[in-house]
Amino acid sequence: MPNPERPAVFLDRDGTLNEEVGYVNHPARFQVYPWATEAVRELNRGGFATVVVTNQSGVARGYFDEALVHTIHNKLNAEIEAGGGRLDGIYYCPHHPEGKVIEYRRFCDCRKPSLGLVERAAADLHLDLARSFVVGDRFLDMEMARRGGMRGVFVLSGYGLGEYEYNRDSWPHQPWRVEEDVLAAVRAILAETQA
Repeated sequence: MPNPERPAVFLDRDGTLNEEVGYVNHPARFQVYPWATEAVRELNRGGFATVVVTNQSGVARGYFDEALVHTIHNKLNAEIEAGGGRLDGIYYCPHHPEGKVIEYRRFCDCRKPSLGLVERAAADLHLDLARSFVVGDRFLDMEMARRGGMRGVFVLSGYGLGEYEYNRDSWPHQPWRVEEDVLAAVRAILAETQA
């Protein structure tokens, strides 16, 4: 018998959970924000599935291989768990239509803002997208939220501040909320859903 569907918060990775450094091409360049673990912990306590969804086109571009992506995700899981939190899943897209590595050069349904990663997570983890949220520092995260019938929280960490200040007037739709960072985003979500 399947588990009842529960809501999720889909978290972008780079610029949302960890420092934005361009392409994370070595584990030493991967630094989790000090408030990220607390954000995940609060989501866990609030009953949300906590799922990372991230574009990793550096694989297709030949900057690093999938083994490094797994190493980084193992490091992320370990740091979150060391702080008392738990990620329910990490889903990533290694593709890019202009990639240099032939086997990853393609148009796909998993590259955000497409919904492939979200739909895979929803099937694997029995998630209710209508009650779910997306948190990220790029407009494409907000577009993914809209396409999936979810609410988007735009954070000003990572690329967020610049993208928000200089590009928001051209966005075809605005986020549900704009917050300083992922912890503030999580608290806004919890305040809305547990009032």
